[in-house]
Amino acid sequence: MSIERPFTLPRRDVLYGLGATLGSVALTSIFKWSLAGALILPQSILLGMTFPLMSAGLIRRYVTLLDPLKIGLTVSVFIQVSLEKQMRGALDTFENSVLARDEVMECYLMTGDADYLLRVVVSDMQSLERFIVDYLAKIPGVSNIRSSFALKQVKYKTALPLAV
Repeated sequence: MSIERPFTLPRRDVLYGLGATLGSVALTSIFKWSLAGALILPQSILLGMTFPLMSAGLIRRYVTLLDPLKIGLTVSVFIQVSLEKQMRGALDTFENSVLARDEVMECYLMTGDADYLLRVVVSDMQSLERFIVDYLAKIPGVSNIRSSFALKQVKYKTALPLAV
């Protein structure tokens, strides 16, 4: 017979260290050991902390971040999209359409001039043209598309700012 205890978060400083380390360590066969060493925690305590954090939805998933330039994805562009109407049906149609595209790395419903901001990564200008002309412009309800190219990535991170 097991008694279930309610999940309680670890201390903020431990959670910060765990979050910062998880954000920068790949999930590999040595993950548990290197992570435990970085936090100076025994493996059993570390595992006891990460599984409840995953169950509580604080850790969504583990990923490996590839260098886009080294795999040939050299064009990074931010695309502002305006819709004819901001009705639920039009928003759902657009969102479902971009969810199906691997080129779309991020998509945000925005306030301001445009309805959506997309971050798109492709291999070359021809791929971007095909994406915009053959796909994005054909989504029902799209009225305006504006693109801005990233000349240089100054900062990019995935670790959240968990202040102690």
